[in-house]
Amino acid sequence: MLITAEQIANLPQERKTHFLNPQAIRHDRSLGDAAGLKNLGVHLISIEPGCYSTEPHTHHYEEECLLIQQGFGEALLGDVRSPVGPGDFLAYPTHGQAHSLYNNGSEPLVCLVIGQRRPFDITDYPNQGKRFFRHDGNKSLIDQGDIENL
Repeated sequence: MLITAEQIANLPQERKTHFLNPQAIRHDRSLGDAAGLKNLGVHLISIEPGCYSTEPHTHHYEEECLLIQQGFGEALLGDVRSPVGPGDFLAYPTHGQAHSLYNNGSEPLVCLVIGQRRPFDITDYPNQGKRFFRHDGNKSLIDQGDIENL
């Protein structure tokens, strides 16, 4: 399926605030949904200056990657902050370092984000001490300190 640049520009843009970080605000156009993709999420996101893309997190089962299209910011990978700009590519394998983007520039930071859409995943939010479970349409959030390993 072809989605032209004009069609992309006319797709609805949804403002999303991360449920664990009120400073993580992004504007999202879902190219994957528009194209009918079921197993990949493909999003064109825009992060305003002074905002994060998401709360720093790591996935247990889903991989993600992104390509910076325009603007400048910082990639947060674990405890390391690295400058990023147009053309830079970031890959987030499973069980990798917690990751997020921060727009420290003066214009929107625009990225193409691609990630798997598995029916289940476990996501850790180390700064919040939380673990998020998504399975069979259900979502659960627990404190990591309450996890009992058997």
